[in-house]
Parts: sequence; C-alpha cells; structure tokens
Amino acid sequence: MSASHADAAGAPALSAGAGTGKVPGVVPPARTMSSTPYPHLFQPLDLGHCTLPNRVLMGSMHTGLEDHARDFPKLAAYFRERAEGGVGLMVTGGIAPNLVGWLKPFAGKLSWPWEVHKHRIVTRAVHEAGGRICLQILHAGRYAAHPLLVSASKAKAPISPLTPRALTAWGVERQIRAFVNTARLAREAGYDGVEVMGSEGYLINQFLAARTNKRRDDWGGTPEKRMRFAVEIVRRIREAVGPDFILIYRLSMLELVEGGSAWDEIVMQARAIEAAGASIINTGIGWHEARVPTIATSVPRGAFAGVTAKLKPHVSLPLVATNRINMPEVAEAILAGGQADMVSMARPLLADPAWVNKAREGRRDDINTCIACNQACLDHVFVNKRASCLVNPRACAETELNYLPVQVAKKIAVVGAGPAGLACATVAAGRGHQVTLFDSAAEIGGQFNLAKTIPGKEEFHETLRYFGKQIETTGVELRLGQRVGTAELANAGFDAVVLATGIRPRKVDFPGADHPKVVSYLDVLQGRVVPGRKVAIIGAGGIGFDVAEFLVHEGHSPSLDTGRWMAEWGVAPDFEGPGGLAAPRPEAPARELWLLQRSPGKPGARLGKTTGWIHRAALKAKGVQALGGVEYLGVDDTGLRIRVDGREQLLPVDHVVVCAGQEPLRELLEPLQVAGVQAHLIGGADVAAELDAKRAIDQGSRLAAAL
Repeated sequence: MSASHADAAGAPALSAGAGTGKVPGVVPPARTMSSTPYPHLFQPLDLGHCTLPNRVLMGSMHTGLEDHARDFPKLAAYFRERAEGGVGLMVTGGIAPNLVGWLKPFAGKLSWPWEVHKHRIVTRAVHEAGGRICLQILHAGRYAAHPLLVSASKAKAPISPLTPRALTAWGVERQIRAFVNTARLAREAGYDGVEVMGSEGYLINQFLAARTNKRRDDWGGTPEKRMRFAVEIVRRIREAVGPDFILIYRLSMLELVEGGSAWDEIVMQARAIEAAGASIINTGIGWHEARVPTIATSVPRGAFAGVTAKLKPHVSLPLVATNRINMPEVAEAILAGGQADMVSMARPLLADPAWVNKAREGRRDDINTCIACNQACLDHVFVNKRASCLVNPRACAETELNYLPVQVAKKIAVVGAGPAGLACATVAAGRGHQVTLFDSAAEIGGQFNLAKTIPGKEEFHETLRYFGKQIETTGVELRLGQRVGTAELANAGFDAVVLATGIRPRKVDFPGADHPKVVSYLDVLQGRVVPGRKVAIIGAGGIGFDVAEFLVHEGHSPSLDTGRWMAEWGVAPDFEGPGGLAAPRPEAPARELWLLQRSPGKPGARLGKTTGWIHRAALKAKGVQALGGVEYLGVDDTGLRIRVDGREQLLPVDHVVVCAGQEPLRELLEPLQVAGVQAHLIGGADVAAELDAKRAIDQGSRLAAAL
C-alpha cells in the first residue's frame, strides 16, 4: 500500500461531491422533471409494485469485490455512493447460483443460507441511501474457469481450454432449481429483485443458440425447446418470489457469433419471457467469443440502441438499451426517440458515481465521463484483480482513497498539465489547497491531446472537458504558455512542488536515423508532418498501434458514424439473420503501412487483454503488415532496409515514423534538489511507460490525497 493509500485507509467514504463544496452523504433534493434538461431520463417508471425515480439502470459489472466475504463492506460502500448519486436501479456483478456455475473457483456465489448475511451488508447500505438493487444470477456454463463446468452440450468454448460436461435431463432440472433457490435467498438478503443473465454466451445463452445446443431431448432441437430452459427459470422464479419483486431478464438480442439466434427466435423468446413473469427486459449484446467490439471506446455511442428499438413493438414490458451510453444527451435521445424505456450504464457510473444527480441538475460538464478504455475495469477483472477506473481511481476503493478537506491549506505548484498533473492539481485544490498549475503549452491535456486525435479515441475530448471544468470549480490557478524555472519554483514560497512534466520520445540509433524521411510520432499527430502513401512505423506498442490507426484512416472517423462502423465490423444493419452478422466491409486504407517491432513475436501481444484483439483485427482488415523480430539496417532515399528471419528487405516507404518508447522528462528535478526543494515526481516524469494515463491519474490523485 502506498503512503497516500495508507494515510486514507479506514477513513469514511465521501460522497461523490467531496472536494466540491457538497456535504458528504447529503443527497440534494430532486428537481421537478420540467426543470431538468433531460425530461425523459428523469421520468419515473412505474413497475406496478414500485416506482423507479428515473430511467437509469446501473447495469451489472463485476468488480472483484463480490468474490470474498471480507470485501463486502467495500462493495457496500461502492453501491452506497452510486445510490447517493441518484441511480434509479442497480444490478450487482454476476453471482453464481451454485458451484458448477462459478466463473472461477471461489467466485461470487449465493446458494447456501449462511451466505445471505454478507449480502445484507450491501442491501442495507443501498436502502439507507434511498436506492434499489437487484442481484444478477449468472451461471457461467462453458465459460467457467474451473474443472466443474457444465453446458447444454459437450462443446468447448474457443476462449477456454476446458471442455464442459453435457448436462443430463436431471442436471438441467437441478440448474433451474439453483436459479430459483438463489432468487429466494436474494429476497431474504434484502435485494429488491434479481436479474437473470440470459446473454453474452453464458449458460442460458448456450441453451438458446443452436451453435452450442446439440441436444435431442426436450431441452434442445427446435427454437421452442432451446428457449424452454430460460422460460422455465423465469416462470419458476416469479412463482417462488411473488409479484412484488423485480425480475429483470437479460435477453440476448444480438449475439454477433456464427450460428447465433435469428431475429424471429429472439422475438419469440422475448414474448415468452414476458408471459413467464419478467418485470423488465434488459438488452444483451454479443458473446465473449464474438469478434465484433461491443463496449470499447472505438464503438460509436449508443451503437446498439437500434436492436432494442426493433424489439420494442413486440412486447409491452419496459425495455432497457445498453452499451456505450455514457452521457446524458445520448441517454435522453434514446428515450425521447422511443427506442427504449430505460438506459443501462455500468462503467459510466464507475467513472462518476454522481452521474445521475449531475445530469438532473443540468451539470453535464461536471460529469467525469467513461471513455470505454477497459484498462482498469475489464482488463483488471479478467486477470483476477479488483476493478478500478482510468479516470476515477476511487472506483472500488471508496473506503481506502478519500479526498478529505485539509486542516491546513498548503501552497502547491504542479508543473505539467497532462493526466498526472491535472489529477493532482484538481484533487489537491478540491481538498482546499492553493494550487498553481504550470504548463508551457497553450492548452491543458499533455498526451491526452495526442490521444484525442486517434480515430476511435475521440472520448478523450470529454476527459479534457471534465478536467477543464474541475480547474474552474476547484480554483486552480492555471498558467499556460509559461515555462516555469527553478528560481520561480524555489523562491515563490511553495510548500510542495510536483513535477508532472511527462516524457520525451526515445530516439533511434541506426544508419540514416537523421534522414528527412524519419519523423517522430509527435510530428505526425501534431500535424507538423503529413506522411506519404507508404509508411513504416518503428515500434508496435500502444503508441505504434495508435499512429497506425491515425494513418490508415482519412476524414471522418467510423467511430462517429454507426452505419460505417457496423459495415466495417460486419454487423447486419437490420440485425436480421443468425447472430445479426453480415460480411465485413472495411473501407480502403488511406496508406500502405508496415508496423514493425524489434522484439520477436506477434506485434500487439502486450496490448490490453480485452481490447488488444480489436486493434490487431482493425489493422489487419486495413492490410497493415505487422512484423516482429525486425532488425533495422538503415534509411536512405530508397526507403527503410530491414532484416527479418535472416532475410534483408527494402520497404519503399515515403516516411518512417518512430514510436520507439519514451524517456522521463526531469530537467527540473536536479536543479530543484540543489536549491533545497523537495520535488515529487508523478506520471511520465516518474515512469515513462506507453499509454499510461491510468497509472498517471491514479498516482497524481493519491499524492494529492496525501499532501
């Protein structure tokens, strides 16, 4: 545990308004619907036995806190803060109904009476904050990472090394009873309802789809028989819990896998689920093995709302749209257009627990927007780490990292307005310190200003908007276009100096490295050089892939155009056909590219676990040639000479773009030390790693919490 982490440990969690003049734990009174700029979003929803105050569902997202009883107080604090933030209805991360349904050994499970008490910690916290919460029942089926896994048929998932055991007819009955038992226990634990996970390729989905259900008994074969498992689960849960209990069913509307359900089957299932007693149908998009992105930042906002709208005429119960709904204007447009009755957001509420209250109050610019990076949520959970958030280090750490008001205000200088400096300056000022933020550039952002230029990463504009607003509201004194020197920092009476001065690109050393063809990625992304039609990129890390995306696209980004994006990835525009797939139609690349790395192996192997495949697939579709184990022999007028596997090649390129890593920029450190000033190093100035905004913001925030 870091010092800043340890200093804050055990402190009570603050509300999301901490540091902004709000009283922790006090929820502002709701405005009337007519006073909000998003009237459809804040229209109450009558479910019969209860009325939700707005149309926001905090969708299920595994945090890692569900898996250990000792972490349930932390989980309770996490949900309490979102309930205080105004969310209408919340859903937990997936909880298994039995041992064979575990996602992994000893993962979250509710099947025994003695497991109820830990869940009461969560429900009590939510209800005290005026919220409602449902438990998601998720049976992993063949996606389970343990040897007890079962499925409709004996068919191994392509993303798992394990082969499931095919359930017998009696085994199917046991799984249904397990779902019902968990629902009963959830009610006993104080939950307001349950969500049955029937999507994303988990067990229920494995029964529904012909590609995974090869049974010849009453649970397989025809669409009616394949969906019987799902319908029986919903029918028996409703029978067991009574009418005054919310029952959400996560319906797989767009599976995005070969051999997935056809649209008429989805409609048939939705009608049967409604008849069986569901309260709400939530949209499920994709399977984990699908090769179409669904929640990454490159996916257009609200890209899949159309499939929810397509189902709406066929059922009468409320429908929930989901995926890449991260700002109130997006949610409002979906609801106002009649595409859905609610919107589901998981990661946007990880990023900002007060999202709903801020939207209701018309404070859109105060929202800390989820950029769908997946770097600290999904990437962490998939390697058995606790989830966090790139833009909100307090996510899932609400009992540990708190921005407490200061007892004695200090005068603090922060040098560098990149991710680390912005986080440090605004958190410190929000706590009550007097902060001056220096940057030699004409605008805030640092490396964020490079990231926002990459097609598919336009969401970084929102992050910069948020930090700009935070500078304004917390009272940071901003000095742009000013290169501050040692004398000023040493003699201006600062109690603390923080160096967030970032990085400089690492230079390459081979014959011809000084040739005019050789340029830095900064030259390209900042517009000083427009590369020719044939380009080699040296360095296939995160920056190399970003530069490749920048160079193969021309004009308007597909991430801002749902139709073009769906054509590129092969999603049927009418969502018809098995799995809703069509033949991919990627647009012609703007340039011919070679993406090169010194180290052997496949370029991009070290990218993010949940998004790396997207980057690799996107560039492959654009014809980018990715080579590992490359030796650079030199650059001359004819191009770049390389050696791969002992063979020399000439790449006839117009430009060579160097993305070969970074070095810390610490020019001020030694002079300050000589002057007797103790400086704190954060961000790239501390560790110059690629695409490291997550660590930079976390480090800057934790330092600010301890100053």
